[in-house]
Amino acid sequence: MTTTLRPTGPERSGPGGQRSRDFRVCVNSRPVGSVHIGTDRRWGPSVGRIHDLRVDEGDRRRGRGAVAVLTAEEVLRSWGCHRIEATLPADATAALRLAGSLGYAERSRNMTKRLGGPGPELPDGTASRPMEEAEYRVWEEKARQEYARSWLDRGLPADEARAKAEADHARLLPDGLRTPGAVLRVLLHRGVAVGALWLAVGRELPDGAGTYTFGVDVAPEHRGRGHGRSLMLVGERESTEAGAQRTGLHVFADNAPALGLYRSLGYETSRINIVKTLV
Repeated sequence: MTTTLRPTGPERSGPGGQRSRDFRVCVNSRPVGSVHIGTDRRWGPSVGRIHDLRVDEGDRRRGRGAVAVLTAEEVLRSWGCHRIEATLPADATAALRLAGSLGYAERSRNMTKRLGGPGPELPDGTASRPMEEAEYRVWEEKARQEYARSWLDRGLPADEARAKAEADHARLLPDGLRTPGAVLRVLLHRGVAVGALWLAVGRELPDGAGTYTFGVDVAPEHRGRGHGRSLMLVGERESTEAGAQRTGLHVFADNAPALGLYRSLGYETSRINIVKTLV
């Protein structure tokens, strides 16, 4: 029996060359599922995404999903995509197993934590204060460069990494320190500035979170002393005071120290972001 993808409607286009189309997964013309294929809104038309792949219960475990994914890759190749990405729920074990068998690798994950009770206390000698304008200018330039470098280190072309850093900072901090919902705090240990926190409050945030940590930065000379944990506690305290019931963050899969820290604080993985290079 032959598994194919058949369009269920015309191809749709959007700004910047964006393309998308819905398909029905068929076996010998018999519908057994569906999938949505599109180019990525953030990365542009050279990066594709597979959304909402579904195979009917009675047709699972017969290779239908694998063939549907491989066929979707061919569609994206024909559109000029050189990379494909997908996001899966953390508990989608079968889909994650399938993705691994087809050459997809975990690049990052989204994590969340349910909040409750009063905000946590900071260690003795540690406090935080709002970031000042002069500090913000230095911090923002450094944060943007390090954000671009983090993508460059994970195989993204230099021009894409820089463009993503510029676009994300412009979108998330359009008015700098005065951006509504942006919380930027400096961590002090015995009166010395040792790090900074960037938290977003009350926006349209991933995973239904009321707050989201976008940046935790400890100065190199002060690392390894627990200040990263203290910054996360500052974020929880700010989140609780803002009335958030859940807070979230994004972390790269190869950042083992950060993953360990977040898990120790009670964060749980909500989504796994996977990637594959198309050749």
